Amino acid sequence: MPASTASDRYIQGMATRRAVLGDRHVDKAEQTKTAFDEPFQELITEAAWGHVWSRPDFTLRERSIVTIALLAALGQDEEVAMHVRATANTGATPEDLREVMLHVAIYAGVPVANHAIKIIKTTLADMKEQST
Repeated sequence: MPASTASDRYIQGMATRRAVLGDRHVDKAEQTKTAFDEPFQELITEAAWGHVWSRPDFTLRERSIVTIALLAALGQDEEVAMHVRATANTGATPEDLREVMLHVAIYAGVPVANHAIKIIKTTLADMKEQST
């Protein structure tokens, strides 16, 4: 979206999106978007990142924890991994993720939590390996 036509919500959303997911991830998404998915990218930037993630009542850490719990409960494996990688920017810790998976197990089911735990462990190990 050209900066001259971007809404304030879009601009705030893009800043929050970059703060959480990192420039590399957002730049790749922006470079690979097409006319087909551009409206979707605008929607998530304004709605998810500009309206929800940018609200002041939760910290980015808290939003990260809630988001990972919801994505795990919904079985959204790729999104779980992406948001686990984002914890490097949000401040959510492996201990936070462990605790949230206990909640997922009780409220969404043990098999769902077990599967998400595997994804989280693999993603955290990959992050550790990449940082060394």
